[in-house]
Amino acid sequence: MMQSARRIDDDELTGMRPGKRLSFVNFLKRYPIFLLAFGPPIFRPHGGIDATKGVIDFWAFFQVVFLAAISSRAIFRLMAVESILIPKQIRSILKYAFFLGLLYLASATYSPSRPVSAAYSILYILAWICVAEFLVDAYKNPPDWMQCLFSLRLISLLLLALAFLTLPFKPDMVMSFEPGIGIRIMGGTIAPVGSAASIIAIISAYTFLHSLESKGRSVVLFLVGLAGTLITQSRGAELALFLCLAILFAGWAKTSKRSAYIFISGFMALVLFSGVVIGVAGGGRLWNTFNRGQDAAGIASASGRTDIWKFVIQYCIAHPQGMGYEAGFRVLFRDYVSPGILVVVSMIGNAHNTFLQVLADAGWLALAAYLIMMTKTVALGWRFARKHIAAALAPNRAPLHALRCVLVLLILCFADGMNAADFGLPLRAAFYTQNLIVAIILGISANMIEISRAKKMPAAN
Repeated sequence: MMQSARRIDDDELTGMRPGKRLSFVNFLKRYPIFLLAFGPPIFRPHGGIDATKGVIDFWAFFQVVFLAAISSRAIFRLMAVESILIPKQIRSILKYAFFLGLLYLASATYSPSRPVSAAYSILYILAWICVAEFLVDAYKNPPDWMQCLFSLRLISLLLLALAFLTLPFKPDMVMSFEPGIGIRIMGGTIAPVGSAASIIAIISAYTFLHSLESKGRSVVLFLVGLAGTLITQSRGAELALFLCLAILFAGWAKTSKRSAYIFISGFMALVLFSGVVIGVAGGGRLWNTFNRGQDAAGIASASGRTDIWKFVIQYCIAHPQGMGYEAGFRVLFRDYVSPGILVVVSMIGNAHNTFLQVLADAGWLALAAYLIMMTKTVALGWRFARKHIAAALAPNRAPLHALRCVLVLLILCFADGMNAADFGLPLRAAFYTQNLIVAIILGISANMIEISRAKKMPAAN
């Protein structure tokens, strides 16, 4: 409206004016939604309480208050806005997100533990209110999008460091020992080591390939992220990281002939090196090492996950509405695997698959809404990540780099989410990280849409 009466500068819309970068502390004050990426850390053994029976402790209270404080700020800021103007493409995705929240809330009516399902549904909605407030703010006053990525990497690095600092004092909180596998540092309730380390590696690899920061810093942080992923001893995390790095390098190879030659040469060298290693070590030994000595049955069942997935699908075929958000799976799966036997519900965990967890929580309609929401997010981000469109809209390439990198991070969430459900459950750092990644994609896309509209407007008289 009034905004159309003046010429809009591209750097103003993309938030990339020189000298605008904030300190990390000031950045968190300005965009507190990034605080949610901390989780926050919970210093108790994983699965230490049974939420389905209403059991809470200080840390559960702290988590809820932490989210409530940030979401309350978001609500007050949204109420203070005279008019909320964000593109309809973004509004459409937000509608699916809140519709999914309503389905979760409705699932409390048939959940085995209604208070828990209702409480988690409210937490889900509060998290998305924080996303909506960030988008409204970013649409009017775009942040430095590369700083958003660097801040996410720093938060992941701090979480990784926190897990290792906890190791000497309370090793059971972050580490486990499994026969045939060995020591696994997963992070427990303190930090999702696998996803945090992968985020560090991906962002560092991207900045190295495109010379967005010091080469030395990129290499060191990439090695830290790679090592962090490997110590989890998780095949899912390793495969997800490998997939994302392959996408990064393939995309970089398209930027120039020199990059393409380097990529092809590196790929051929990798193939030759792999052949030599297989020949020396033996294919069987490498296969056993990758699978941690697991037998064929264990590999075929994805360490028992396929049995859980089969249960979820069969149950939801008979009950299309699902089991009830968060609490339903734990109670019903306990009765399925050990009827009549007392089992600590909190130790059962979840469906070990983000997509099937959504299905288990609120049924087929919820899964459809989730898939549509994520598909529309990827499609919108990919639309503006294409080089010729981005170049036509904004001469500054920083938002383009941020958008491309964060799209790969979303792929990481999808790939890692094939064997973990934390990306879909509130009060988990992975859940907030995925929401934050989606928020960055939508924020950059919204800015690009505004630039495209501005370029079609005549200059002000």
